[in-house]
Amino acid sequence: MRAALQVLLVTFLAVRVFAEDLSPSNSPQPTSNLALQTFSSIGKEESILKADMEVELFRRNGRGCLTHMWFAMDPRTRIRVYVDGEQAPSIDMAQDLGHGYAFGGPPEPWGVRQFGRKGGVYNNYRIPFGKEIKVTVLPTTKVFDGVNKRKVWWIIRGSDGLPVTVGGVRLPESARLRLHRLEGYRAKPLEEFDVCRVAGAGALYQVTLAVQGDRPYGTWKDQGYQEGCMRAYFGEAEEPTFLSSGLEDYFVSSGYFHHRKLFQSPVSGLTHIDVKKNRFSAYRFHDEDPVFFKNGLRLSLRCGEKLDGRVFHDPPAATYTVYAWVYEWQVESN
Repeated sequence: MRAALQVLLVTFLAVRVFAEDLSPSNSPQPTSNLALQTFSSIGKEESILKADMEVELFRRNGRGCLTHMWFAMDPRTRIRVYVDGEQAPSIDMAQDLGHGYAFGGPPEPWGVRQFGRKGGVYNNYRIPFGKEIKVTVLPTTKVFDGVNKRKVWWIIRGSDGLPVTVGGVRLPESARLRLHRLEGYRAKPLEEFDVCRVAGAGALYQVTLAVQGDRPYGTWKDQGYQEGCMRAYFGEAEEPTFLSSGLEDYFVSSGYFHHRKLFQSPVSGLTHIDVKKNRFSAYRFHDEDPVFFKNGLRLSLRCGEKLDGRVFHDPPAATYTVYAWVYEWQVESN
């Protein structure tokens, strides 16, 4: 009898532990539910823009996370986010590339969970901060070509005490989202070049790319720059971890986007393609397909591809603009 009771007790405890592991209490939670407090700010038809002058739209002190930004303004305006008193913004994006498209993008309206364009542009990036956050815009002189381009509408929202997760993993409180930009880089055929270099630990969150081959389209071989694989070098590794078997494959397509149709999903999207001009723009998210690193990351691309001595077709030179969004943090030593 006693042995039977012991078996029942062990079984009960095992079931209880299993149930607790699956319970919502083990999902990412704020430090305290009492710390959660939503904040929000808007601007409505504000005539505050000045040519080539940075204008502050929003500022908040404390610890929290931005969850939503929406803007209705000229697409040539830059958006900047300063975190925790930094002098140079950790996020400095052109409105279009910052929302996943270039070369004018797809016809409106379009959008996915993370961002889109429906009259205005929106994003739901989780941008954490520890003591302060500031959002500004910088219009270029070209914005002032017409009087109607001087006004701006915006919504900026977030919550105090809200944690950030990637791939179901709660990130450390010290994690910060940074944008690494490579703009207008002309790569030679078969050249491998860095998209970004990051020290410490982190998680690759998103990549947006706009590229144009130097040769106008004559045959499919003129798109050979798309054979280039996305590579990740973790830590001091000299050999890469391949993140794709080709450039269009990285964006979850194939055959140099053989379908020639735009698509958008929460994982990836093709936001522009012009075969005659030999160019495209696309985005790829890694929130459900996490790419973590603990001792540094070097992310690289190649203009065309050569593997095991084999050159794939005849890639032309190409010009790349790449936005790489990375959550970064420092690992604390024991």
